[in-house]
Amino acid sequence: MNPSEKAASSHPVIRTLTSPAGRALLALLLVLLVGLIFNADGAFFRPGTHRDALRQASVYGILACGLTLVIITAGIDLAVGSVLALVAVCGAKMAIHWHWPAVVVVVASLLVGAACGGTCGFVAARLRVQPFIATLAMMVFARGLAKYASGGMKVSRSFGGEFVDLPPLFAFIDKRILGDNVSMVSVIFLGCVVLAWLALDRHRWGRQLYAIGGNEDAARLSGVPVVAAKAAAYVASGVFAAIAGLCQAAQEQQGDPETGGGYELIAIAMVVIGGTSLMGGRGGMGLTLLGVLTIGYLEKILSINAVPEAGRLMLTGLIIVVAVLTQRRRPA
Repeated sequence: MNPSEKAASSHPVIRTLTSPAGRALLALLLVLLVGLIFNADGAFFRPGTHRDALRQASVYGILACGLTLVIITAGIDLAVGSVLALVAVCGAKMAIHWHWPAVVVVVASLLVGAACGGTCGFVAARLRVQPFIATLAMMVFARGLAKYASGGMKVSRSFGGEFVDLPPLFAFIDKRILGDNVSMVSVIFLGCVVLAWLALDRHRWGRQLYAIGGNEDAARLSGVPVVAAKAAAYVASGVFAAIAGLCQAAQEQQGDPETGGGYELIAIAMVVIGGTSLMGGRGGMGLTLLGVLTIGYLEKILSINAVPEAGRLMLTGLIIVVAVLTQRRRPA
């Protein structure tokens, strides 16, 4: 690097723009600029458009919260979409068909998610199986279990020849607040962001996850309980997937064993576009939040402009590749 390039790279503005946070924020601003230009006859300026964009991204964002914890350890969790479907089916059965109290439904659903995540964590951390393989196996198993639990059919409000009322838990999750301007599922998503941020930035466990992702052998030699910390990351990912499953069931007002297909890929894209490194050791919840907003607004802008789904998928794939390539450049 010649002296002029070195001087330019040392400029505060340049350092900010080339940092992961700077690149993630710039990507979000570019997407919003596209929305301002291609506003679909003013649809982009309506409050309902922004409310719906955040609501539609919230389930993916909740999954991304758990995936951020796992990816920081240099792991991956492909099972979250299937765990979401399993919890959606179980939650719908407990709430709609069995009329269990809301607290019991929530606790039981979180335990289902924690069990799935804990199994992945045990196989990946204790048995030292590649996380890709461990979570791929759980992805297939949980999807099959969801279909078995539901009998291969949607768990709907039509049951035993009758049409039952929507459970209070589902009505609460699916409602809007603040004058119908904010969806409750978006509030739940923001709560998950705060919880994951506290775990990463304000707790010893979060520092352990960064250490493991940076250099697992060095972390082990430094006294970090690698197996327990990594397994806990997968448990947390399963719990967040369970929360997303309840939100999905509430919004659809049913438990669909086929729901959540491909959700893990979109959530991973949100984490990566935010700037969390797939190699581990770098990233955070602030970056993931930017990634969720970027993908969420991109999907909404393409939707209101009637861009076909095929085009949206291809564009999202291209953006993921670009995001990964920009991660290779480290700030000077």
